[in-house]
Amino acid sequence: MSRNVNRSLTGPEKAAVMMLALGEERVGPLLERFDGEEVRDLSQAMVTLGTIEANTVERVFVEFADSLSSTGSLHGSVDSTEKLLGAILPTDQVKKIMEEISGPAGRTMWDKLGNVNESVFANYLKNEYPQTVAVVLSKIRPDHASRVLGALPESFAMEVVMRMLRMESVQREVLEEIEMTLRNEFMANLSATNQADSHEMMAEIFNSLDRGTENRFMTLLEERNRDSAEKIKSLMFTFEDLAQLDPGGVQTLLRGADKDKLGTALKGASDTLKDLFFSNMSERAAKILREDMAAMGPVRLSDVDDAQLEIVNIAKQLAESGEIMLSEGGEEDELVY
Repeated sequence: MSRNVNRSLTGPEKAAVMMLALGEERVGPLLERFDGEEVRDLSQAMVTLGTIEANTVERVFVEFADSLSSTGSLHGSVDSTEKLLGAILPTDQVKKIMEEISGPAGRTMWDKLGNVNESVFANYLKNEYPQTVAVVLSKIRPDHASRVLGALPESFAMEVVMRMLRMESVQREVLEEIEMTLRNEFMANLSATNQADSHEMMAEIFNSLDRGTENRFMTLLEERNRDSAEKIKSLMFTFEDLAQLDPGGVQTLLRGADKDKLGTALKGASDTLKDLFFSNMSERAAKILREDMAAMGPVRLSDVDDAQLEIVNIAKQLAESGEIMLSEGGEEDELVY
């Protein structure tokens, strides 16, 4: 999303614009003069910066140096920030910074925790000691703490309440240990889960596109972010992936599928997949389906896509109800019944 040219940028945002425009080689000597807190603030600003138009870049440089040649647009993101930091900071330090800022927005760990969904947070905390949970809830906003408390199992929540009532000042070392555990175990995993969820969501959307639109979008995505494109591809489930079903799964799917739709879908399938379906029908049913498919003649690709999507959706519904198991690929994902 582009920034409004007339919108005033904050100090960290202006610094982020300059850092991204200067590039890796020139930024190194500057960042070496920053302390850890300043690097984190700057990194947070770069990650959330979004697209900055060329005239806004120019305005920032004019303000600082009163002269600038055209630099063109730039985009502040997780990838560009991590690449920039990686050029001048140790790998472990970059990883720590990126894990902190990739989680829910907030300057401190406790700010970030205040932006985590209460159900997700409670699901993690219910496996901790009540005393630890009491400390955590005492450090986040009261309104958020109340929602987290309400999401905990009732008996466990009462144990937490009793400890909060009796709680005295917490030693700094204990608080730092809890904060480190939350950062390393919860926030890092939450960030990875959120990223995975976003790719899963896009895979579902891409699965529902017609073939031409899907190919067009995938090509554009590969040009801008090949890693994300590959992740989405690996998560997408296509009609050809039904070849991973075992005979029992195929037979269950056949009972739930419309035979006319199946015939249209198989018109665009590989010989291997056709043989799999035919071999799991009675000889008479397979003969009739083959004849029906031959009688169709040429079929529009859009009709084949629609029919295949319908069969895939039926397979997903059967998988959700536990009647079949869909593999996500790989030898370790062999189908089990």
